[in-house]
Amino acid sequence: MASAQGAGAANEDSVHVSPTGVVVLDGLSAPQDLPMGCIHGTPWFVRQLGARLINLIGDNAVALREALRTAIAEVNDLHRGTCALDQDAVPATTVVMVRERDDVLDYLVLSDNVLVLDLGDEGVQTVTDKRVEEVAGEEMRAALQGPTGTPEHAARVSALVTVQRQLRNRPGGYWVASTNPAAADEAITGTVELGQVRQAALLTDGASRLADSFGALSWVQLLDLLRTEGPAALIARTRAVELADPVGERWPRFKQSDDATAAYVRWSARRMARC
Repeated sequence: MASAQGAGAANEDSVHVSPTGVVVLDGLSAPQDLPMGCIHGTPWFVRQLGARLINLIGDNAVALREALRTAIAEVNDLHRGTCALDQDAVPATTVVMVRERDDVLDYLVLSDNVLVLDLGDEGVQTVTDKRVEEVAGEEMRAALQGPTGTPEHAARVSALVTVQRQLRNRPGGYWVASTNPAAADEAITGTVELGQVRQAALLTDGASRLADSFGALSWVQLLDLLRTEGPAALIARTRAVELADPVGERWPRFKQSDDATAAYVRWSARRMARC
């Protein structure tokens, strides 16, 4: 696994690993000119949630949605008396996790992290939740207009986040892990036989963009890169492509580089080994 800070003030991603599970989170950036109802900040929230998730999914009797619901509620308790949790402006994060349970692999994806599964003869499959791209279309198109790094661009991104906050964790909007435990019910979940799975990648959107945004790699090629060179090499290649288009002219985006986290898992002799 590897994680690298992007253009923001701190790395808001987090990755947690146990003998049978992996959890990857991508905290939602909050523009500095917008209010925040939490004194702790997004990196703190992501770390607290991830630590609880990796512990909870260690119990095979706990379903992944139940684990996410419980973890959100437990972190809410840490805010009590210090933070205004009834506001839209509270920390939030995407989630992707896998858990090896007996002879199966359970997975959960909430928002736009990407899970890539190599299922052998069935090919490579991806699981992600793109509902955030289906809301605030006008503001999103404006925020993707370059050049990145300018005050005008930053203002358009802030306008997008303002609208997205009003649609977050609401019917007809999109869902992320924040202060509403009911968001867990909206996560994409599934189970596959371990005998089918050869390898997997858990990626934040900053680490998946070579395939799903830039078109520089196929998902098969991305897995090959992870297998042969490792997650750090994937992030390094992503940074090289971003630097070749610093203002987002060829590949429009909200910032020149995003926090990027990749966890790679492969199975050999039915045992999980991590790189």
